[in-house]
Amino acid sequence: MENRQLDTIFGFILNIMFPIKFLLRVYSLGILMIDFMWVWVNAALAIMQATYELFWPPPMKSLNMETALVIGSGRGVGRELAIQLSDLGAIVLCVDKNIANNKNTLEAIKRRGGSALSFTCDITKKQNVEELAVQVRKEIGFVSMLFNCCGIPSPRSLLTQPPQDIHETLDLTLTSFFWLIDQFIPAMKAKNRGHIVALTSVAGLSYIKDQMPLSVAQFAVQGLAESLMEDLRINRIDGVHVTLTHIYPFIVGEDSSELRLRIPSYFGTITPQVAASSILESVRRNYPEASVPKHLLFLGHLLRILPRKATVLIRDLLDTGVDFA
Repeated sequence: MENRQLDTIFGFILNIMFPIKFLLRVYSLGILMIDFMWVWVNAALAIMQATYELFWPPPMKSLNMETALVIGSGRGVGRELAIQLSDLGAIVLCVDKNIANNKNTLEAIKRRGGSALSFTCDITKKQNVEELAVQVRKEIGFVSMLFNCCGIPSPRSLLTQPPQDIHETLDLTLTSFFWLIDQFIPAMKAKNRGHIVALTSVAGLSYIKDQMPLSVAQFAVQGLAESLMEDLRINRIDGVHVTLTHIYPFIVGEDSSELRLRIPSYFGTITPQVAASSILESVRRNYPEASVPKHLLFLGHLLRILPRKATVLIRDLLDTGVDFA
């Protein structure tokens, strides 16, 4: 008798649980379908917005009275970024380990009526970066923009010098960037205001012969920038922007008479002035990713989605390797 009662009770419970489980599965499936639709709709809107901005880009923000810390301001793109930032009204903090070069940049800015200060620092040492941050906070206060221009190779270093020490390459290009971000982004997050700019060379697009540490470091900078973007997005800090800029022409410099390029019209040389101007335009429009020149950004995206064999063929076709003429 008792067994029959227990069977009756269990049967009743099972009859109740079955429709409940079915309803839960239907509910879960419905939620999943809604999530898929939400993703597809927003992805389509993002593509439409990107297409629209390709022809009608967003307005450029003012850099007047921004405090811009430029790492590697002594030469090349870093020097031109410092000068052009000053022309746009920013207070420029020039940082370089070469005292003479940094002094020349500072004097060039002041001759143009700009406002700037110089700091000497070897950023490959963590203690130096910490001391720099303390000094900057003491003398200036809040830094609203950080440009890391170190790690962009010169043509001579790529062509004539043996591979750099792995630790030296990673410390200059990648590890020091971590230390700089660690020192300056907390204040940006607290104020929900700021901009961090990372630069990579063509070595981050494809391997360069006998320069594996450099290529790895350049790829890593891209990963760092994208991780930082995600960190800001997840924590809903929409006032701090990150711009990752790929410098795709093989050479940024003026002395290219001894170089022979495979496709000069496509992967030729540009001046630091032109590169800096293009970088600042992307920064002022708050683009998360850009390239110099602009149209080669699509080539980088293409190489990410094509099969391995296809990307190898394209890299061989657009081989940026050069020789001495």
